[in-house]
Amino acid sequence: MLQLLFVSALVAVASAVALPAPIYPAYAGVLPAIGKIGKIVGPEPYDTNPQYSYSYAVNDPTTGDVKSQEETRDGDNTKGAYSLIEPDGTRLLVQYTADSINGFNAIVQRGGVAKVAKVLTPVQKILTPAPLYQSQILSKPLLSGLPAYPALGSYRI
Repeated sequence: MLQLLFVSALVAVASAVALPAPIYPAYAGVLPAIGKIGKIVGPEPYDTNPQYSYSYAVNDPTTGDVKSQEETRDGDNTKGAYSLIEPDGTRLLVQYTADSINGFNAIVQRGGVAKVAKVLTPVQKILTPAPLYQSQILSKPLLSGLPAYPALGSYRI
């Protein structure tokens, strides 16, 4: 058995055909020429004293989305605040500061009274089956005009 397996493997290796790699046509103009590569530039200059300030607010009565944020940075000192109305109706206010000495510090405040959501009772649906439709075509036997033959007791071959 082992000899048959060895001979089969030898025949398979001997009959294997190596196909050449496909040759694809070269398209002119697709690859840039080496001489047309742009010059290498250094890193962008580092701002040692970054300064910015921004703010935004959203008040969408359709979705109930109410939120705002503001932030100011002067060098390593950043301060800001954001607020939002949570789904239970309370207001969340976060005021924060960040600097290189104390890190990030936030003060979180909640205000307002939470609204109690109404608990809806599910509607119970009672499904009744549709009435059966009696077709006039299928209410009569399909083969009513053919003669009926009695069943035979047994068959012998």
